[in-house]
Amino acid sequence: MKVRLGTRGSRLAVVQCEQVAAGLRAHGADPEIVVIRTTGDRLAQVALAEFGGKALFVKEIEEALLAGHVDVGVHSLKDMPAALPAGLVLAAFPAREDPADVLLTRRPGGWDALPRGARVGTSSLRRRALMLARRPDLRPEPIRGNVETRMEKVTGGAYEATILAAAGLRRLGLAPAHLTPLPVEEFVPAVGQGILAIEAREADRELLELLGRLDDTRSRSEAQAERALLGGLGADCHTPMAGHARHEGSLLVLTGIVAGLDGTTVLRARVAGRPAEAAALGAAAAGDLMARGAKALLDASHGG
Repeated sequence: MKVRLGTRGSRLAVVQCEQVAAGLRAHGADPEIVVIRTTGDRLAQVALAEFGGKALFVKEIEEALLAGHVDVGVHSLKDMPAALPAGLVLAAFPAREDPADVLLTRRPGGWDALPRGARVGTSSLRRRALMLARRPDLRPEPIRGNVETRMEKVTGGAYEATILAAAGLRRLGLAPAHLTPLPVEEFVPAVGQGILAIEAREADRELLELLGRLDDTRSRSEAQAERALLGGLGADCHTPMAGHARHEGSLLVLTGIVAGLDGTTVLRARVAGRPAEAAALGAAAAGDLMARGAKALLDASHGG
């Protein structure tokens, strides 16, 4: 079966798409990679929250899917809004890469070695809030660009540090000096971080069956729990929120966070249950957070 895979053009996006292509070849398919330039790529110097957020990295790929120009969209799940366009489904979630964030500093020593007022490059409101919760004296400043560009901005002195996803570094085979892993219990990752989302048309039953062979059951239940949390909060890129599900023995444990923009208030919920109840766990965590005041933080992040 010939399968056209739509992807963004960054080196990381193409590497991720090549992993999916290799999986399809192993099941007898003939994949072709089609690079699609997204609005998020064209607005590389603009804060995402000002122009519709993470959906800008998937919109054109989804339009190409619906128009029949590609058969599959390959995304980083953390770039995907909670709701999908009618007619599209998330057909598979391959095995998850490390979901954690890492702190990249210009000099060794991690957080404790950063001087007061140090410039830390991050355009993520989640990372900004969690960083300020730990070190309120640091100065978060916007940063855009691909992984390599952000690394160069630190080594070149534009910033003292930046925060990156471990998954992206691993997939690119990068191991820069002065990396500090950030424990997921404290520095809770973005919803879907480390998971690839394989999107296809709901009507393409034969293709969906093929893509289902790439699905990892653990990744799927973690994705379902985290995305149900996202949907239950009505959250988006304007919101400092986080959600991380992981398997602990026979249980699926989900941690959800909603924070104030300045990091002084951090609401945290933790729920556990059977993996088969993943969506219900996400909804329960969202309900817990809303009951403890998350709505005020969500409204404040939108200026409401």
